[in-house]
Amino acid sequence: MTAVVSIRRYPVKSMGGEALNSVEIDVRGLVGDRAYAVRDMDSRLAAGKNTKRHVRRDGVFEFTAATHPEGVVVTGPGARHGLVGEPELDAWLSDVLVADVAIAPETDVKHFDDGAVSVIGTATLAWCERELGVDADPRRLRANLVVETTEAFEEEAWDGEVRIGSAVLRTAGRIERCRTIDLAQDGVDTETSWLKALGRERDLRVAVYLEVVTPGQVSVGDEFRA
Repeated sequence: MTAVVSIRRYPVKSMGGEALNSVEIDVRGLVGDRAYAVRDMDSRLAAGKNTKRHVRRDGVFEFTAATHPEGVVVTGPGARHGLVGEPELDAWLSDVLVADVAIAPETDVKHFDDGAVSVIGTATLAWCERELGVDADPRRLRANLVVETTEAFEEEAWDGEVRIGSAVLRTAGRIERCRTIDLAQDGVDTETSWLKALGRERDLRVAVYLEVVTPGQVSVGDEFRA
């Protein structure tokens, strides 16, 4: 038995996120997580890598998104901010990213990569910092949940369903990382060399994905039963 240490949601894909004390989980994942993305005229999503769905635009990491009663508020360089849906915000992002972009909801291009909810254990983070000599801040992984664990990588051994709060989830595989984990982002002001170390020691994989079986509510301190 373990417990949830922290919850983090990312209202706009690739931007900095928000810490939560509690969150609803539906069939898609954390409600509101990656609900939006910065999308260009070719329908490619701003990210730290180039793939079929993504285009590398590192400037997106200078922004943070948070949910407020009036909507999702984006804050960028100089503490300037704007509300998702406002043309002025899209124009500002286009200037910073030097591309014609807009913040758009998820439609034909999915915002999640390979899983609904990402999880990392505290013992795994401690191992990475100690053995790999890197800044293993979980914000670099853009993980949704950090859970208290006693053995490094024990989350990789979970098999089948796990229960957290009132939600039931199912293990869906280890997560292969990309260069994004080394970048300054989401309040972490420095770069690190985590990816190279993972390639040498851990086949580029750390943290796991979970798929949703039964929606529910998850809070910091909730028991996590695998």
